Amino acid sequence: MESEKIIPDTGADLPTIKSSLDDGARILRGAGIDLARLEARVLLAHASGLSVATLMGYPERAVENDTLFRRLVSRRAEREPLSHLVGRREFWSLPFKVTADTLDPRPDSETIVEAALDAVSDRSAPLRILDLGTGTGCLLLALLSELPTAFGVGVDLSVAAARVAAENAETLGLGERAAFVVGDWGQMVTGGFDLVVSNPPYIPSREIDGLELEVSRYEPRMALAGGEDGLSAYRAILPDLTGLLSPGGAAVLEIGADQAGSVAALAGNSGLRVSPVRSDLASRDRCLVCRKS
Repeated sequence: MESEKIIPDTGADLPTIKSSLDDGARILRGAGIDLARLEARVLLAHASGLSVATLMGYPERAVENDTLFRRLVSRRAEREPLSHLVGRREFWSLPFKVTADTLDPRPDSETIVEAALDAVSDRSAPLRILDLGTGTGCLLLALLSELPTAFGVGVDLSVAAARVAAENAETLGLGERAAFVVGDWGQMVTGGFDLVVSNPPYIPSREIDGLELEVSRYEPRMALAGGEDGLSAYRAILPDLTGLLSPGGAAVLEIGADQAGSVAALAGNSGLRVSPVRSDLASRDRCLVCRKS
């Protein structure tokens, strides 16, 4: 029922941490949130300014004003992503600002960072990195955090996303080694990159409305929809890679679970040599590594 999505006020008595968490977890559980109590704790910490350690160690402590918490729980019960509500998401053990204009960084995408680092023979070299469809900048900035003399360029069609990425670079102390460009894939940059990474949209457009509500309702469709067959972005990116990559350079592209053969064929037709498919921790095909033939 709609009324159950609002945590009731407790009248003259201030709610305690325990009572707020109990009510929040109950509502989130009823909305189908798997980790209801954990998420309630994250929301209460964000709303109250108290640390998670305080919430866990002092359950009878009064929450002086839980109005914001109740509002956040109500929004989460409508399946608005937790990261949007608190404004951040961890990726590669780094904190990233996220907004409704950016794709949420996923742990599975760390496979791209791992594959890109494995493709580098000398991590101290002054490498040039290109991130196509940068979003929050998580791929590029994770790589720059591991490659101390590298410089990177992130490209995104969304002005708002490019601004978020630039803000993340500054927050992480990487602003002097990163630049962000608004443009359509590789058309705004010239070649000579040692690494190219990309997590392009690869979901067939007709399937997006069937995804979990956090994705279908709240994430930018432009960052999800890969055209009728999910391969539109690869058709745009792959032909440019031979001109964008330096000799010996590598491109690492995230793919959908059943797209390895199709994307590899497109890469081959574009004059690229494809290494074995890299799998994520769930043993699903996750990315391809391409080099010039």
